[in-house]
Amino acid sequence: MGDFTGMQYGNGGVTKFPYIPTADGYQNAPYTESVKVDGGISGYEPNRKTVASAGSMLPQLQDYYFQRHALIEAKEDTYFLQFATVENLAAHTGKTIKQYIYYPLIDDRNINDQGIDATGAVIENGSGNFYGSSKDISTILKVLPTIGETGGRYNRVGFTRGIREGTIAELGFFFEFTDDELTFDSDPELYQHYTDEAIKGAHKIQEALMAIDIICSAGLVQYGGTATSIDTMDETSEITYKDLLVLGQRLRDNRVPTQTKILTGSRNIDTNTVKGGWSMIVPSGLRITFETMKDLQGRPAFIPTEKYGDQTTLANGEIGRIGEFRIIEDPYMPIHAGKGAAAKDGYASTDDKFNVYPMVVIGDDSFATIGFQSDGKTSKFTIIVKKPGSDTANAWHDPYGKTGFWSIQWRYGLMVKRPERLACLYTTAKV
Repeated sequence: MGDFTGMQYGNGGVTKFPYIPTADGYQNAPYTESVKVDGGISGYEPNRKTVASAGSMLPQLQDYYFQRHALIEAKEDTYFLQFATVENLAAHTGKTIKQYIYYPLIDDRNINDQGIDATGAVIENGSGNFYGSSKDISTILKVLPTIGETGGRYNRVGFTRGIREGTIAELGFFFEFTDDELTFDSDPELYQHYTDEAIKGAHKIQEALMAIDIICSAGLVQYGGTATSIDTMDETSEITYKDLLVLGQRLRDNRVPTQTKILTGSRNIDTNTVKGGWSMIVPSGLRITFETMKDLQGRPAFIPTEKYGDQTTLANGEIGRIGEFRIIEDPYMPIHAGKGAAAKDGYASTDDKFNVYPMVVIGDDSFATIGFQSDGKTSKFTIIVKKPGSDTANAWHDPYGKTGFWSIQWRYGLMVKRPERLACLYTTAKV
């Protein structure tokens, strides 16, 4: 037998492959036309579209297209990341980033040993902050910084600063595939599906970690009804309009802005400002709670986005608003499954205990993602692909190079800058 030299579809190069002689030419030739013994092609009309010769570049271009396609789809599942600011971590400085935060002079958090009152006495409670965060009239009047005609060492104050820090963690996973999968599977887009699902999976992990960090770092925590902890949540703990009013007052006391900048655009490089209320991210499963909620006048409290969406910028996942809160539904947001009190019929539960749903309010500039050699606004994934062949062949595992692999790795880091601007309201839910 001899070898037939012809053009191979896919990599645009020239290859040799065995043939089977027949009366009319050669069986298993790369085209459907008759093939002459001397290697020439008679009446050459390929039965599929020819591609320009691209050497080894074509598989790389295909990988890039698939990965880009998956990233665009993954953006649709961005809920927490859209509210993040960015703190960049320089190379050669370790994996931790720190930032000072300076507390206001007249604030309970400003605890220092510099205080001297209007009589010249050292303030023994260690707070040179006058009346701190108190709003009581008598308390304020008692500590007014009055001075006499001759002055003196009176009314000395001090200042306090805190440190916020965040640490980068490295994450990653991989999958393997065979040459037969890519060649013989009935779905010609099998590899694209693998790539899409892997990148979307990495993005979901990133969002889940961010959600858990923010839930656990909230400076304001409130429970529905009369509950005082997650394990005391029961049927009376389903939130009401009044619970939201109470939370709103607490946010105002903390001076949390009612407008939030969000990342927009196909590559998360633009920002828009969402005005007119606090953004609240909630898990799926609360629609019945929202749509049956009444305000204090007995009117439906929930206003869907179609009532106001053309007048403002909508955040990704926004489904409506209740009072001062714009509701953003995250279908993948983690919950405390089966961590409440003993369950009752008609309510969401797991293992005969109530499910407890966190509802997270994110104030402007409350947390930051930590960017490392990236803009920090999107997840920068490092993807390594080795197709079956000489790149994966080795004497220890697969001398034939029949198995390839695809790996993804990335760095995750989050720093809570202003926990007083993060709130978590816990509720149970009807089903």
